[in-house]
Amino acid sequence: MAIKHFLQFSDFTLDEFEYVIERAHIIKRKFKKYEPHHTLLDRTLVMVFEKNSTRTRLSFEAGMHQLGGAAIYLNTRDSQLGRGEPVEDAAQVISRMCDIIMIRTFGQEIIDRFAANSRVPVINGLTNEHHPCQVLADIFTFIEHRGSIAGKTVAWIGDANNMLYSWLQAAQVFGFHVNLSTPKGYDIDPALVSPSNTRYTVFANPADACEGADLVTTDVWTSMGYEEENAARLQAFDGWIVDSGKMQRAKPNALFMHCLPAHRGEEVAAEVIDGPQSVVWDEAENRLHVQKALMEYLVLGKVA
Repeated sequence: MAIKHFLQFSDFTLDEFEYVIERAHIIKRKFKKYEPHHTLLDRTLVMVFEKNSTRTRLSFEAGMHQLGGAAIYLNTRDSQLGRGEPVEDAAQVISRMCDIIMIRTFGQEIIDRFAANSRVPVINGLTNEHHPCQVLADIFTFIEHRGSIAGKTVAWIGDANNMLYSWLQAAQVFGFHVNLSTPKGYDIDPALVSPSNTRYTVFANPADACEGADLVTTDVWTSMGYEEENAARLQAFDGWIVDSGKMQRAKPNALFMHCLPAHRGEEVAAEVIDGPQSVVWDEAENRLHVQKALMEYLVLGKVA
């Protein structure tokens, strides 16, 4: 099949996502029963990291091994990319030596240029603008706990970051609505949101955004690459903590998610992230299963 990449959430159709999610259910069930699932036997994943990671590296590396393949870790500091080799040249070389590539980097334009010169599928492990693998895992987690996400309401509390932009794209594909509340000065960039996207509502008050939500989610106030803004952000985000009061505005059976790592007492209260509505540990584990299904699909296409 033609080379297909997963660089942002809108790269897949609903049919493709539904297939990957169904495969993830199958793969997870096998994992829990210790049944081998070696559909990518002798295939190789190259992981290129410019940003540090715990969950992304572990889930991709363990996942590829569990699929019967091998995973190779490259850090840009330890490769020619860190010494100024053009992204286009690196893509030409790396893609001739493996079957699939995952990149975790800064600007989206870097991964776009890499994919344009790659002979194999490329996955976005995170950029400043998008985090599609995490949102796919979050949707899979919601479906596990509550069924279809179509027609539901997701409340996003925090700044307009890569997670929010992926949630907004996902809302268009899956047919749910996003209530978002961002502090003044940290709101969405219209250039990163499709003009046709009507599946979101902006709220000045974060508690109002949680009203009637089926899922409340947030992220750290200071993402990687913005550490010098930490003091200013702590001040600007005062009042945007997801606490029990905000969760009470959501539906009684609403879930809470956080892509982690979390700072208790900042973006989320301990009683929420460690409480009965939190599914953050399932969410973290599901990166493994969803990404295995994703890699399988990108390398093999749909399998029987």
